[in-house]
Amino acid sequence: MSSTLISRTRFSVLDRSRTREGHPPAEALRATVALAREVEALGYHRFWVSEHHGVPGVAGSAPTVLAAAVAAATRTIRVGTGGVMLPNHQPLVVAEQFGVLEALFPGRVDMGLGRSVGFTDGVRRALGRDKGDAEDFAAQLGELLDWFTGSSPTGVHARPAEGLTVPPFVLAMGEGARIAARAGLPMVIGDLRSRDRMLRGIDQYRALFRPSRWASEPYVVISGTVAVAGTEAEARRLLVPEAWSMAYSRTHGTFPPLAPAEAVEARTMTAKERELYTAGLAGHIAGTADRVAHELQTVLKETGAEEVLVTTSTYDRTALLDSHRRLAALFAPGR
Repeated sequence: MSSTLISRTRFSVLDRSRTREGHPPAEALRATVALAREVEALGYHRFWVSEHHGVPGVAGSAPTVLAAAVAAATRTIRVGTGGVMLPNHQPLVVAEQFGVLEALFPGRVDMGLGRSVGFTDGVRRALGRDKGDAEDFAAQLGELLDWFTGSSPTGVHARPAEGLTVPPFVLAMGEGARIAARAGLPMVIGDLRSRDRMLRGIDQYRALFRPSRWASEPYVVISGTVAVAGTEAEARRLLVPEAWSMAYSRTHGTFPPLAPAEAVEARTMTAKERELYTAGLAGHIAGTADRVAHELQTVLKETGAEEVLVTTSTYDRTALLDSHRRLAALFAPGR
């Protein structure tokens, strides 16, 4: 199979600022900024950060603040959020924050927007939100975009956002694909393990897409874990810390910091933990460069996606960077 499909696809990175056992949260944030510099040098197109509130295993609670640090530490890579969870915020404030980012780093800022609310009932109460707030996402999205175009019916003007162009992206889970299509916005859809669901969402998005001032045609970003290593076993080891963290959260109700792969593999697990952990290792694009190239070709053919957003998290930051480097050798050989 020719690799031209991979080489003409954009590849980007989302880093969730995952904390690690034995390391303080501040280190996770500094590691995110350092990783942004490293993947910029490798030729990745964007570097995005995420929003999580009150999650023990994630340090990234303020994505626009972290995006500012990333943009200040880099020169050319696009920087944004994957995403700001719009139901948690007033759209005016979000517009102002991205307006400030775009004013400081013109032409490099992306506005990735999601419709999730807090992770638990306690977090939602602390934010003054409830699950129903996600149902207003389409209206919130429209209000946010109006602040940039100066068409808010309030008569108020968002400074410095008004008149600036910050490309918006919708993080699509379920209803998100329809909302992205009707608003005429690029869409980010995951995850690579739920391939049939992803394909249904993409088909729906393309069928319903209405051109807008933000995008004249559909633009699909597929997201998920991609792990590349010298051997299949090393690639699998990259997946182990996150798979255990997810299995633990499903059985204990709290999301822990990432543990070293060898510590996870030495654990005695309950039957339920083992079932969830094993499931968490399955379905990702992971392996040697040849295997990953073959699987990427397949998913790019199936989806017709314009871009891949790599969301890999693991305990070993050196191995993570090596994975990103090996992947870059597939889409930008000789760089």
